[in-house]
Amino acid sequence: MDTGLKGRNVLITASSKGIGKAVAELFAAEGCSVAISSRSKENLLAASKDIKSKYNVEPLWSVCDLNKSKDIETTFRAVVDQFGSIDILVNNCGGPSPGLFQQLEEEEWNDAYEQVLLSTVRFSKLVLPEMMRKNWGRIINLTSISVKQPVDNLILSNSLRAGVTGFAKSLSNEVGRFNITVNNVAPGMTLTRRLYELAVVEAKEKGKSHEEILVDMAKRIPMNRLGRPEEIASVVVFLASRQAGYVNGVTIQVDGGYIKSVY
Repeated sequence: MDTGLKGRNVLITASSKGIGKAVAELFAAEGCSVAISSRSKENLLAASKDIKSKYNVEPLWSVCDLNKSKDIETTFRAVVDQFGSIDILVNNCGGPSPGLFQQLEEEEWNDAYEQVLLSTVRFSKLVLPEMMRKNWGRIINLTSISVKQPVDNLILSNSLRAGVTGFAKSLSNEVGRFNITVNNVAPGMTLTRRLYELAVVEAKEKGKSHEEILVDMAKRIPMNRLGRPEEIASVVVFLASRQAGYVNGVTIQVDGGYIKSVY
């Protein structure tokens, strides 16, 4: 299938590992110019080397702390200076701290707000003027199944990722007339470092090993297994493609059937 993505310029945030890196790899496979970002220069160098070895595409990389507006502006400018424009923005971020409501301080709420919601707002605001001028663009936000069904002990993620969903729906109504789509992909339980860390926390609480917790997680899913990062990435790439040009303002869960609701 010709996705129409060859030659497009793509920026994926928080993309040196996990789902973000898988997204970068699939865009590289489609012949896109790819930019990746992360707080860790070491991880970015490793990811860039790996992607180049697999796809003969050397990504542009930029160190970016999503909680810092200056880093976001610097990363945006670096990508535009190199590529000329950003056609596709994939907003991704690590998960905020786990914890129950009474355990979390206001500072943690502020950090989660900047990391999850405000980083999405800031990057979107920067890329939109050129997308509107060119009358084409894609903004895709990686959120979580928590926007459909809150996850225990993740009140920060449950709250702020739901905010991203509301933002995306509102923005999609504003910019659709410019042939710009804004959508969300909500991953379910996927084999990433984040899931491993959550399994370790749950294991300590329940007096089990993290391996047992991961097995228990898989049993909660109708497909009886955890997801793979590339399975999430394939939906992101589809939403960026010409075939998805009439898909706008939606949240697609990729969860093996974990969410039980009809809508």
